[in-house]
Amino acid sequence: MDNRELFDALALLEKERGIPADYMLSQIQKAIVIACKNTYGGNEDVDIIMDKDTGKFEVYLLKTVVEEVEDPNREIMLDQARKLDPSARLEEKVRIELDPKQFGRIAVQTSRSIIRQGIRDGEKGQMLLEFQSRNQEIVTATVERIDPKSGAVTLKIGKAEAVLPKSEQVNGEEFREGEHIKVYIVDVRDGEKGPRAILSRTHPDFVKRLFETEVPEIFDGTVEIKSVSREAGSRTKMAVSSRDSNVDPVGACIGARGTRVAAIVGELGGEKIDIIEYDESPEKFIAAALSPANVISVVPAADGTKVCKVTVPDGQLSLAIGNKGQNVRLAAKLTGWKIDIRPESGFYGEEEEEEQPAPVPEQETSPQADAEKELAEEKV
Repeated sequence: MDNRELFDALALLEKERGIPADYMLSQIQKAIVIACKNTYGGNEDVDIIMDKDTGKFEVYLLKTVVEEVEDPNREIMLDQARKLDPSARLEEKVRIELDPKQFGRIAVQTSRSIIRQGIRDGEKGQMLLEFQSRNQEIVTATVERIDPKSGAVTLKIGKAEAVLPKSEQVNGEEFREGEHIKVYIVDVRDGEKGPRAILSRTHPDFVKRLFETEVPEIFDGTVEIKSVSREAGSRTKMAVSSRDSNVDPVGACIGARGTRVAAIVGELGGEKIDIIEYDESPEKFIAAALSPANVISVVPAADGTKVCKVTVPDGQLSLAIGNKGQNVRLAAKLTGWKIDIRPESGFYGEEEEEEQPAPVPEQETSPQADAEKELAEEKV
């Protein structure tokens, strides 16, 4: 391979693998220095000229001009030095052009190892840059393969690969090799085995980024997403506010005839999305967060902690709590408040218990009271 072919090969490597040619030139220079050191008795005083534009590639070993040579690997007689450079003087250094083919077998093998390692490190570096440039963003990836045992999906993101573990997939999702899917890059970590992107389709910010992509008013900052709570595959609650009084934040997210939110629901496989308007008043915000249930009152704790008692109509207690407590759980995550829900009529025996701290023996209660208490507990 002549010099021009070397630089062409580096250009091709940069194009196909994304490893900068300048980086590989530095690795080649490093390999040459080590080869010289191994070949010339530890002398690593080398001058390397590499110009990818002109194709120039020259290697010079530097030796000190002396009257009497003690170390031929580092020193040269004055008369020999002046054959190379007529202006050479004692104690100065002269350059001796080298032919890399003169390097020994061990030196060549060492150089190859350094260059190969340079390629691997370069690929890792490019992968890290690829991931870091998209950290905490949604990317479109191609399904490369699916592990039949673990369910983990290996994805191609640009020129890099990453794994979407089963734990970060929505229940019921199925993927096919070659399919294009959207994933959220939660974080990027640089470990011993190289950079690793933490991918997810269950993270609340996945929904947030989808809305930023789908809703122009969110993208340009007119509408702000204040908080998101999510149980992936089932339901999401999202609070939004508007910086423009003329723009309805909820309506902007839903879109004309629901087209905007429908597109996101489709991406999430039918996951339900409740969009509510954020309010600075905790009482109003909590009441809205418990939608679709109606709220009669919200009473924050007197001690200033983020705990509140919420009263709802008797017939809407189950709706406010939700299936297996999901509605109130999501509302609590959305608002950051601990929410205690009770029906308007109160729970049976509540007032009596407040007046008489001692519990009433079961045998003293009437069958009707027992039935009413059981009915209230079933509603909860």
